[in-house]
Amino acid sequence: MKTFYQFLQTYRQPKLIDDITKFANDAFNDHTFPKQSKDYDEISSYLELNGHYLSSMSVFDEAWEKYTNNMIR
Repeated sequence: MKTFYQFLQTYRQPKLIDDITKFANDAFNDHTFPKQSKDYDEISSYLELNGHYLSSMSVFDEAWEKYTNNMIR
């Protein structure tokens, strides 16, 4: 199973397209992002304290929903 970070990186693009793409690009540049985590609470807590690049935590929630739906398949 992919980590959330690995999944999120599939949304990276050189041109910003939407909020999740921006999140993926910013997480790539965040060298302290919990890259090995698959845990919602751990990543959410990290972003609440360090995710200044997120316009809203709802962006994370939307990306997490896509991650969990993708992992079920």
